[in-house]
Amino acid sequence: MTTMRDVARLAGVAPITVSRVLNNSGYVKPETRARVERAAAELHYVPNMLARSFRSNRTNTLALVLTDITNPFWTTVARGVEDVASAVGYSVFFCNTDENEGKQAQYLAALLRRRVDGVLLVPATSSGDAVRTLLRQKVNVVVLDRRVDDVEVDMVRGDSFNGAYELVCHLTALGHRTIALLSGPRDLSVSRERAAGYEQALLARGLVFDPSLIRSGAFTVDGGTAMMAHLLAHRPDVTAVFAANNFIAVGALHALRSAGKRVPDDISLVVFDDLPSTVAADPWLTVAVQPAYELGCTAAQLLVRRIAVADPLASEDIVLPGKMIVRRSTRTLHAQSEPTGEVQ
Repeated sequence: MTTMRDVARLAGVAPITVSRVLNNSGYVKPETRARVERAAAELHYVPNMLARSFRSNRTNTLALVLTDITNPFWTTVARGVEDVASAVGYSVFFCNTDENEGKQAQYLAALLRRRVDGVLLVPATSSGDAVRTLLRQKVNVVVLDRRVDDVEVDMVRGDSFNGAYELVCHLTALGHRTIALLSGPRDLSVSRERAAGYEQALLARGLVFDPSLIRSGAFTVDGGTAMMAHLLAHRPDVTAVFAANNFIAVGALHALRSAGKRVPDDISLVVFDDLPSTVAADPWLTVAVQPAYELGCTAAQLLVRRIAVADPLASEDIVLPGKMIVRRSTRTLHAQSEPTGEVQ
């Protein structure tokens, strides 16, 4: 491996001069600087960032710890994070936990060993244990998409409650009275908030909240398939379904097709989070859309600001509003008030 001494030898200067040029840390004559830069390029010299980090106490690295990078929502969030980080000179490590606390703990231990400057965390549970682990090690943390319990920490998330509320109100406005919820894991804040929006929308329209219409499972395609199949077997009277995320919706569609059910002719379907055109060439699902790219950008900007400020500031809880887009996956059962939202 090429060292700073090798560059100095080829350029005919002292190693301290090479350090000043590469770190831009002191005056060097222009002709000497050019000679050092030519030597570094010729030798393909790569600075030792680990050694530099020990001197500066910074590594210029961030970590984005996600639950499922295959979900297009998280891919878009990750792009927002990377764009902001890159613009201010940070590199980003991407970690995928699959909603698994053990895997999450392994990643966090590895990131602490690498001395990352900050972590953007989508916690596998709402317990707050992972956040407390990072804070005890003096690592700056921003929690994405979810809330954690009993921890003072920055959070950036979408408006799960109101997104769910609008979707279910849309279904009731179309005349639906037997509306099911395919939810995520019960211990996650986003699952609880979307379930609360679902329940409140029913009550606001004078409908009875029926817990037997709720199924809980993983935020995955397989989870959606299993929940929808179970619902069809036990509640064939359902006329509409609210899927709590896009992957659950894809699984629900698989189960409906297997059962010979058509959307929206037999069952109307609304979804939290959209599917991009790369997945669904003809967008047709009525959705509550979160500003995924903006969420990633906002979280990264907040984390970088925290790293730059020496004195601790009060934590922030930033909730970004979304919007409902009405498409073709819902239909009217009875003449009711006009549906709300952006129609496509």
